[in-house]
Amino acid sequence: MSEPRSPRLAVLIDADNASARIADGLFEEVAKIGTASVRRIYGDFSDSHLKGWEAVLQKHAIIPQQQYAYTKGKNASDITLVIDAMDLLHTGLFDGFCLVSSDSDFTRLASRIREQGVDVYGFGQ
Repeated sequence: MSEPRSPRLAVLIDADNASARIADGLFEEVAKIGTASVRRIYGDFSDSHLKGWEAVLQKHAIIPQQQYAYTKGKNASDITLVIDAMDLLHTGLFDGFCLVSSDSDFTRLASRIREQGVDVYGFGQ
């Protein structure tokens, strides 16, 4: 009999609301839950306040999803993260989602994912 596989997780990071300093600890915690099959981060990486993420993207195999801030105060990165989350959810390939943000913008997304019977883990301050 084969061993059960580790839960397959999608890790989606809101770079605007999560510090690069959390990356090592984040992926240590995620590894306790399952395998981070998808690792994506969302933000405008041309903005100087996200420069800290550059050093950890390669180390943790995080795929940046560049979203230019054409208009100040808009949440284009958040919308892109939600669209990707829903696309990934409907593949049926994931046992859980790790939403990384230090604000409550993704509360409804978490609820919607749970409605499909998929686990959601929130990480943030």
